Amino acid sequence: MTEAMVHAAHHEAQPAVIVWHGPGDERVVNCHPRELASLLARADGLLWVHLDSASPPQHALLEKLFRFHPLAIEDTLNPVTRVKVEEYDGYLFLVVRGVQFRASTEDPYDLETHDVHAFLTSRALVTVSAGAAPAVAVVADRLTRSPELLARGLDRVLHALIDETIDGYFPLLSSVDEFVDGVEERVFVDFDDTALRDIFQVKRLVLSLRRHLAPQREVLATLTNRPTPLLTPATQLYFRDIYDHVLRINDSLDTYRDLLGSTMESYLTQVSNRLGATTKALSVLATLSLPFVVISGMWGMNFSRVPLGSWPSGFWIMLVLQLLIGGGLLLFLRRRGIL
Repeated sequence: MTEAMVHAAHHEAQPAVIVWHGPGDERVVNCHPRELASLLARADGLLWVHLDSASPPQHALLEKLFRFHPLAIEDTLNPVTRVKVEEYDGYLFLVVRGVQFRASTEDPYDLETHDVHAFLTSRALVTVSAGAAPAVAVVADRLTRSPELLARGLDRVLHALIDETIDGYFPLLSSVDEFVDGVEERVFVDFDDTALRDIFQVKRLVLSLRRHLAPQREVLATLTNRPTPLLTPATQLYFRDIYDHVLRINDSLDTYRDLLGSTMESYLTQVSNRLGATTKALSVLATLSLPFVVISGMWGMNFSRVPLGSWPSGFWIMLVLQLLIGGGLLLFLRRRGIL
C-alpha cells in the first residue's frame, strides 16, 4: 500500500454521489454503482459522479469504467498533489483545493485542506475527493433535489463546485479580519503579552492561504481563457467571476499580511521603548548611588587615621557631599542629553 493509499485509508469512506439527467423529466439519483455503465452508455443524458478515493471499489471505477489515464488516477490518491489543470484526450483533468479550520486541534488558526479532483468529459463529470468535501456536499444536495440543473451543462456543475470551494476562503478571511481589528487594541491599549504569539499564528495562516490560493489563480486563468470544446464561452464567463473572487481574496490576504507585519513591528517597538524607559530609570538610580559607593568605600578603609574621621559632624558632611556629587552628575548627564 502506498503512502497516499494509507493517507486515504484514514478517512471514513463516503457513499458515491450519482446524478443523471436525461431527456424530458427522466432522472436517476444515487443509484447503485453497478448501473453506471448503462447510464454512461446512453448518449441522451448527462451524468455527474462523485467518488471517495478512500473506498477501493469506488476508486476502481476510474480505471475500469471511465478509462482515465493512469497518471491522473494516481494524482487522485496523492494527498499533496499540485493544484493544476491538464488536458487529456477527450477530457479535462483538474485539481482544486479547499480549506477550512481544523476542528480537532487546540490551535484556532490551524488549517485543514481537502483536494477535489475533477474529470470533465462531454457526457460525464467525475469528481473525486478523500473523505467528505464541503463544496461537494453543497452541490450534491442542490442537484439531488433538482437534477434538472444538470441540463444547464456539466461545465456549469464544475463551475458550481469550484465556486463553492473558493467561497470557503471567505469565512477564514472574516476570522482574520476580526483578529486584526482586535489585535490593535491588545497591542496599543492593553499591551497584551500574548499578542505577539497570536500575531505569528495568524500571519502563518495568511501565508498558508496565499500558498494554497496562488496556483488556483493559474487554474482559473486557464479555464477562463483557453479554448476547449468542453467549456462553452458562456460558462467561461462564470469562471471569470470566480477568478475575480480569487484576485479579491489574494488582495485581502496581502493587506492582512502588511497590517500584521506593521502591528508586529509596532509591538516590538513598544517593547523596545519600555525596555529603554526601564534602562533609563535604572541609570538614574545608578548615577545617584555612585557617589555613595565611591565615598563610602574610601572612608570605609581600615586605616588608623582617616580625614574627618574624628570630626563630630563628619558623617553629615560626607552625606551632604555624596548627595551634591550625585545631583551634580545627574544634572551634567541631563544637560548632555544622555538621560
